[in-house]
Amino acid sequence: MKRNVLIIGAGGVAQVVAHKCAQNNDRLGDLHIASRTVGKCEAIIASVHAKGAMKVPGVFAAHAVDAMDSAAVTALIRRLGVEIVINVGSSFVNMPVLEACIEAGVAYMDTAIHEDAGKICETPPWYGNYEWKRRERCKAAGVTAILGVGFDPGVVNAWARVAEDEYLDEITSIDIVDINAGSHGKYFATNFDPEINFREFTGTVYSWQNGGWQSNSMFEVGRVWDMPVVGEQKAYLTGHDEVHSLSARYPGADVRFWMGFGDHYINVFTVLKNLGLLSEKPVKTAEGLEVVPLKVVKAVLPDPASLAPGYAGKTCIATIARGVKDGKPAEVMLYNVADHKEAYEEVGSQGISYTAGVPPVAAALLVADGTWDVGTMVNVEELDPKPFMNLLNGMGLPNRVKDAAGDRDLAF
Repeated sequence: MKRNVLIIGAGGVAQVVAHKCAQNNDRLGDLHIASRTVGKCEAIIASVHAKGAMKVPGVFAAHAVDAMDSAAVTALIRRLGVEIVINVGSSFVNMPVLEACIEAGVAYMDTAIHEDAGKICETPPWYGNYEWKRRERCKAAGVTAILGVGFDPGVVNAWARVAEDEYLDEITSIDIVDINAGSHGKYFATNFDPEINFREFTGTVYSWQNGGWQSNSMFEVGRVWDMPVVGEQKAYLTGHDEVHSLSARYPGADVRFWMGFGDHYINVFTVLKNLGLLSEKPVKTAEGLEVVPLKVVKAVLPDPASLAPGYAGKTCIATIARGVKDGKPAEVMLYNVADHKEAYEEVGSQGISYTAGVPPVAAALLVADGTWDVGTMVNVEELDPKPFMNLLNGMGLPNRVKDAAGDRDLAF
């Protein structure tokens, strides 16, 4: 059994994590949240209390820490006596925070792959560049490290495992489709940190097809998907974290990730990119001031966390697995539909932050009770998905399955 949680980060996803941890503090124990700006942490805690989210009276404290400073994070972990760290800060801090958890001997989880601030779209295997190099150290230290346990990556990986365990004898393809059919009412905005979001879309798009890596450019390959609730939506082949770990587990299957984009988003994005405004290379102004164009764009765009009050509509995210069952071709879709307004009313964040923030808390609960406390580094598809699915069903992210037998709830 493990108790006492430290949340790293203070953005929209961290707000969801904080609320969901508070709703389960009878099982998670003392709660702490830390970022460089302690005021943001205090605001999140205030929102938790305003919603009356704490299940039982308990500790929820804010702290200042530079998560890039691994020694400082280690010291904070030891001082607070936490045994589980949920890292939902910028993906730039993943390795320093993971190193701190290994040093302190506590459980670690994150929701996205590590990124080096100085590199964009590194070549596959991405997990092999940083995370998996530390797997043996986690095992030697008995440290549970669960990688990419948000929604995508995360829940979609677990759905692939469900397809493997329950619905298909052989998997020949996995398509992950992420559709945001909501509207934030702004001219242009990103749902997560623009600095991270834009990096995903400015480099090479990698997919795993025909037993090897295939490369394309962003918005080069698109198709219309007919999705539950949100209907027909255009989505584009996109590089994404889970393609890498899933291709390692299912090397004989084609593994692709598709993300929905509207024409307006693509047009604005293309203009920004063609003007050089998404570059991370510093430029000098006529006044001799050195600026990074991408950071300027980030500064003028709305804070993703500020989008929540006006967000309306729904998201639909699915794992569609095809293969063979009992010698015949078969297909299964596992999916979730989330509502932006409902997410805001519950936790004060929009639906995309909600879908990313609920799963790591479910994972923390499974580590706390020992179910997922495996004492080594794993990706989500390596773990038993059934208890994870059941927890998500009761935490605001109901799972559904659609196949030849119909469209129905998924529970175990």
